[in-house]
Amino acid sequence: MNRFRPALRLPRSLRPPRARRRALGLCLAGVLAGTLAQAPAAQARSAPPEPAPCPAGLADNATCYTGTDANGAHYAIAVPKRWNGSLVVHAHGGPDLGDASDPARSVEDLERWQVVVDQGYAWAGSSYRRGGYGTRMAAADTESVRRLFVEEFGRPLRTYVHGQSWGGDVAAKVVETYAGPHGPYDGALLTNGVLAGGSRGYDYRVDLRVVYQYYCANLPRPEEPRYPLWQGLRRDSTLTTAGLRARLQECTGLASPPGERTALQQRNLDDILNVTGIPERTLESHLRFSVFTFRDIVHGRLGGRNPFSNRGVRYSGSHDDKALNAGVERFAADPAAVRDLSYDSDLTGRVAIPVLTLHAKDDPTAFVEHEAAYRDTLRGAHRDRYLVQTFTDEHEHSGLSTSEYAGSLAALDRWVRTGQRPTPRSVAASCAAFDRAYATGCFYDTGYRPASYASRVRPRPGGTTWPAMTAAREKAWSRVPGVGIAP
Repeated sequence: MNRFRPALRLPRSLRPPRARRRALGLCLAGVLAGTLAQAPAAQARSAPPEPAPCPAGLADNATCYTGTDANGAHYAIAVPKRWNGSLVVHAHGGPDLGDASDPARSVEDLERWQVVVDQGYAWAGSSYRRGGYGTRMAAADTESVRRLFVEEFGRPLRTYVHGQSWGGDVAAKVVETYAGPHGPYDGALLTNGVLAGGSRGYDYRVDLRVVYQYYCANLPRPEEPRYPLWQGLRRDSTLTTAGLRARLQECTGLASPPGERTALQQRNLDDILNVTGIPERTLESHLRFSVFTFRDIVHGRLGGRNPFSNRGVRYSGSHDDKALNAGVERFAADPAAVRDLSYDSDLTGRVAIPVLTLHAKDDPTAFVEHEAAYRDTLRGAHRDRYLVQTFTDEHEHSGLSTSEYAGSLAALDRWVRTGQRPTPRSVAASCAAFDRAYATGCFYDTGYRPASYASRVRPRPGGTTWPAMTAAREKAWSRVPGVGIAP
């Protein structure tokens, strides 16, 4: 139930049309089980929201719906019985790498962020029309589910967009693309977001990919077909995540207790971690991204072109830096590929609504220095007055405190309603009231300020000024036929 907001009776204009609620459409069991065939986007027809079971924690407090938009993206919607009249549109992270939209993803996200509905907000989230990389595509599908909500339930009093992880980049793109001064969005909450964009935000994974291969020489093995490492993996490789894990274990003994590793495994592991700055506990997940997601970006989205570079980068922290820098694979990016990845996922800082961020200082996946990149991006666009950043002493990428989510959403809503910009201290202070209900803790460090992105990720030549893509450059690129990544 909504513990902090008075009950509001749902206005007649905001109730789902009775005929729609009774209409026969998608078979819900088939949707949730993923058994329905995925229609091509060009032939897909929008399916209206159909009543669906709510996640267990919301079963008594909300009415839930699922459906498919005109582009084939599955979505989920929840309207609390004590609705405050406002909507939170959710952008999920990833990207997932399946070919089609996953009908379970938006339902799982609703369960994970049911605190939003518990606080009285309606919730709408898209699974996106396909897996794989595509920030603008995901932003368009996020906007699509907002429009579907308005069509079926009426225009909310206020609309907020929330994004976590890569979804933070997606939500930030929603803000820049759809949320002008008179647009439909009133504010944004970005949590543990990948906010440096695509052209710079994965440089540490580029470094991991080449450093790993220098020490391990098993991706590919000497007897396997060669390919440039910026591809992540050759297009036709049958390597699985289990196979990747086995090769990582073979080289570093990562899954073994330190006492059971060979001396060479331990030295390889130490060198990889020290040079890249990646935490041991997330080494495998970062390596998976640098292999499988890079393959998706290069082969699936950019036609085999290379958007990555490590020319001019000097690696340090190993037992023999001279040998490492002499032997590591080097490559330069294709300018057109950089342009397309940048246009798709870099941020201009052209923000015109309040944006509140929440980030764990010890996030092992989206390093907290992503926040410095976003801060400098908005500052470079002279829009930092719209930004308030908060930081916590937490240590996980996907496990922020429920009390902090609830408090952050309330602080953003108060900022939008009153025009009074919060401070990290005021956001932290308000968390205690929510923690009395959720008891998950408030871990704010109100004096923290992250160092520059370049302090954590080795910059490429010319890669220290922000925004990475100016609004003028975005406008110029938008006139190039076929620019960016196709939906």
